[in-house]
Amino acid sequence: MANLLQIPQTPLPPLPQGGLSPHIQEEILIALVIVAISIATVFLFKPLIAAVARRIEGRTADSALRGEVEQLREQVTDLEPLPGRIHELEERLEFAERVLAQRRDGELLPRGSEPREGV
Repeated sequence: MANLLQIPQTPLPPLPQGGLSPHIQEEILIALVIVAISIATVFLFKPLIAAVARRIEGRTADSALRGEVEQLREQVTDLEPLPGRIHELEERLEFAERVLAQRRDGELLPRGSEPREGV
């Protein structure tokens, strides 16, 4: 019965002097590069993926930002008539300046004398 329980032992091949064989080193390097590229891709595309997910959800901006945008739109609407009003005020100012200049010119002339032509 002793013969039946004996398992033949085959010797393991000896390891090369440098450690792992170049073929195995190459396979490990390829695996590490693939893992590194995968991790870098996830970190690079995470903001893009999050933006696409928010767009799909229909939640492009939070309510505070929407409120601020609406407030700015109202302010722009309030400012739209200002260029016309400024132009009207400029015309009134010019008219007032002309009236004051004519009054000053009239006060500078002695009474009874006519303004000379060409002066």
